[in-house]
Amino acid sequence: MSLLDVQNLQVAFGTAKVVDDVSFSIAAGEKFALVGESGSGKTVTALSILRLNQDVNYGGKILFEGQDILQRTEASMRAVRGNDIAMIFQEPMTALNPLFTIGNQIAEVLMLHEGISAKVAALRAIELLDKTGIPEPQRRALSYPHQLSGGQRQRAMIAMALACKPKLLIADEPTTALDVTIQVQIVELLNQLQREENMAVLMITHDLNLVRHFADRVGVMEKGRLLEVATTQDLFAAPREAYTRKLLASQPHKLVNTVDSTAQALMNAEHLRCTFDIKQGWFKKTQFVAVDEVSLQVRPGETVGIVGESGSGKSTLGLALLRLSSAQVSGEIAFAGNTIGAMQSYALRPLRARMQVVFQDPFASLSPRRTIEQIVGEGLALHQPQLGAEGIRKAVADGLLEVGLPAEIMSRYPHEFSGGQRQRIAIARVLVLKPDLILLDEPTSSLDVSVQQQVLSLLAELQQKYGMAYIFISHDLAVIRAMAHRVLVMKDGKVVESGATDVVLSQPAQAYTKRLLAAAVYAGTKDGAANTQ
Repeated sequence: MSLLDVQNLQVAFGTAKVVDDVSFSIAAGEKFALVGESGSGKTVTALSILRLNQDVNYGGKILFEGQDILQRTEASMRAVRGNDIAMIFQEPMTALNPLFTIGNQIAEVLMLHEGISAKVAALRAIELLDKTGIPEPQRRALSYPHQLSGGQRQRAMIAMALACKPKLLIADEPTTALDVTIQVQIVELLNQLQREENMAVLMITHDLNLVRHFADRVGVMEKGRLLEVATTQDLFAAPREAYTRKLLASQPHKLVNTVDSTAQALMNAEHLRCTFDIKQGWFKKTQFVAVDEVSLQVRPGETVGIVGESGSGKSTLGLALLRLSSAQVSGEIAFAGNTIGAMQSYALRPLRARMQVVFQDPFASLSPRRTIEQIVGEGLALHQPQLGAEGIRKAVADGLLEVGLPAEIMSRYPHEFSGGQRQRIAIARVLVLKPDLILLDEPTSSLDVSVQQQVLSLLAELQQKYGMAYIFISHDLAVIRAMAHRVLVMKDGKVVESGATDVVLSQPAQAYTKRLLAAAVYAGTKDGAANTQ
């Protein structure tokens, strides 16, 4: 008998059926992956196993150890959740309670399901943090979620999920938006813990290449339906469905155009240093150096990539170049012939329209209370008020059309769109100003591979059309290889290696760059030139 047997599952929100006749099984100790694009029904299917979807109608059966989950009472489900079936959520910062320490949140699970004392639960929480590879587990148990890095928060979520030694672990996009080196660590950790505990794992992901190193079998979903199920080896060797073949082929390919290497630099930064003051008690402060002695140039129409792990200083450097950082910044920054490093805010404002930024998470950077027309037109109203209401409305409509969105969406709100559509709206917001330079801070890290390729192609097309320069921050080396003319590799605030992208990523001179490339290969990122051109 299978540990989990999903039979003809149907999930509907009102009249909208989002999961339609899905059937699959997972044996004890097996690693099974559900893959597909956003909106394919993967996460809804996973949440159905724990009955965590709100206001839905279910059909079919979900048999766990022979008992139908869909027929259980809510009281009996509370005994199953976290005890027999546990879940690692996609965004640990959202899933973890910001008001309680990590140790308390893990201990709560143990006290609830095993009835042990708070003291024993606290000691077990420290053991679990140590088991998942968090350094100084005694100290980290007393930390709050915001005091941990992204990788540490994900490890804490895994520790919480494993607290009661579940028979089935559901991992929903456990490595999305993590650096490739951290991705490797998390996947290896899940592999190790799965072997030690002999638990079954259901991984939800849109990254087919990632499951190559993890899953025994794979199910591919599209638009709520399960298209095919096969062993991992068979799926990659001979995918049956055209949709699966499209997902496998959705790797970034070379999109850069030639740039005049003799052109005068649009932006030039010399000896940039960014520091933050960190409080040590009531009166004492210590200085943290986030960016240390970094110099770079960006020419018109050129893309300069910045890569490195979390905490390497990539985003701090990008924001400092645009004078958006809260850090203390020293060094020289010149933009379009203007020295902007020490320029007052009022004097800098006329240049703001010429240098714009697209952030990593469009859902967080787009105001939920404003319509798309208001969001995209805000910059025009500020920088080009002479256009008037009708002129701004026309420019907004034209900007949306350029990023592949119809003008009819202007009256809608950000929550009504998919991740890829929201990122297109964020690009339209900066595009309407026709800037000379755009800072792209991880703009595709949380997007499906096929949507990612659409956004990258759009950015390349717009760069060719308008001659814009990009500063492209990413931890995805395949994306950088596809988009960047030159690349800077950062570690601990310093540039450890820089040069032409093909040279640096094909013949790295530094051990750190070689380690990033090795991690990218393991995580499924194609790093060979033939794969990205």
